[in-house]
Amino acid sequence: MERIIGIDPGSRTTGYGVVESEQGRLRFLSCGVIKTTTTMPFSYRLNQIFTGINEVIQVHGPTVAAVEDVFLATNPGSALKLGQARGAAVVAAMQNDLEVTDYSAKQIKQAVVGYGQAGKAQVQHMVRVLLGLNASPSSDAADALAVAICHANQFRI
Repeated sequence: MERIIGIDPGSRTTGYGVVESEQGRLRFLSCGVIKTTTTMPFSYRLNQIFTGINEVIQVHGPTVAAVEDVFLATNPGSALKLGQARGAAVVAAMQNDLEVTDYSAKQIKQAVVGYGQAGKAQVQHMVRVLLGLNASPSSDAADALAVAICHANQFRI
């Protein structure tokens, strides 16, 4: 059995999702978002991301972390902030002795929807179906669950 935390980093909202994978079966454990205080300095927000991911790891005890890689943004400032938010999440995982694996958005969408250019609504729907959820999680939480599902699927072959 492997317990996976999937992380969808963002400077304003970072999604997380925790699933268990055992013999090709997935079980939903938790998901949510870490919202940062946008009126605070950026360094404070990075600490909120670090602390939030750290708390999720302490509560749910994942054995591995999967993180969405930074995509190439048209705005260099946005890309830098996203990269720093991602770094805060990765350091939180590493500080808890978790192995971290990176996946591109295309890899994640391919693993969950079967199409690398899928939209957010398609990802939300498939996450709901694959995990047998009664309702769709928020788009950030669904993206994080998709990262975890992608990781689980990498080792089923």
